[in-house]
Amino acid sequence: MNKKQVAITLGVMCLILTTAICIQLKTIQNTNTTVSQSLTENALRDEVLRWKERYDITYSELTESTKQLEEIRKQATQNDTTSSAKQEEITQNNMLLGLVDVQGPGIEITVADNNTGIGKDGQEIFDLSTQVVHFDDLLTIINSLNNAGAEAISINGQRVIQTSYLTCEGNVIKINGQRISSPFTIKAIGSPAILYGSVTMAGGYLYWMENDGVIVETKQSDLVTIEKYNGVIHYTYMKNEK
Repeated sequence: MNKKQVAITLGVMCLILTTAICIQLKTIQNTNTTVSQSLTENALRDEVLRWKERYDITYSELTESTKQLEEIRKQATQNDTTSSAKQEEITQNNMLLGLVDVQGPGIEITVADNNTGIGKDGQEIFDLSTQVVHFDDLLTIINSLNNAGAEAISINGQRVIQTSYLTCEGNVIKINGQRISSPFTIKAIGSPAILYGSVTMAGGYLYWMENDGVIVETKQSDLVTIEKYNGVIHYTYMKNEK
């Protein structure tokens, strides 16, 4: 083998060795990156779980304290007419603010995305976005119920109060900061006949939603239960006039 052949052979071997080393280094780098990301994700997951546990404990303590306070109020007002009237006023105010669970006659509405691509009339729907429940659909339904005299409203268990906020973040809908998704169950307490008529009348909003292919179910009920608002109500500008 002459010198030229030896040089070519050594060059090829060096090229192969260099390529192998580069591949190994790249593999190690990718492995380290994957491990690092996994550790970061695990740390974040553990942190979320710790905060969730703290929230659950604090909320449980708040619920228990509320029950104890309610019991103390009842005992303090048993033989006091003035105190009883004050207690009744507090109860009524808490109902209006949405701070207690309430029951009464009303309606339940369920609206859900339709993934079949088929409309109510059996025809194919070409614009599939019309079969999806959007943020503004929920706002319109809530406004219709309020205009019809609803005394309490909730969406997927989230109480709608004066300070509630409904937001749309991409494909995610949130109410009171909590994520909600289809199907959407809307409960309202009020006159069942009036509430039902306001949302189901021909030409009404639910009528057109159903015609567009959205799955809609509405029923009247003698007993609707709506959960209390679980957040904290903050007033920044409003002050008590002394």
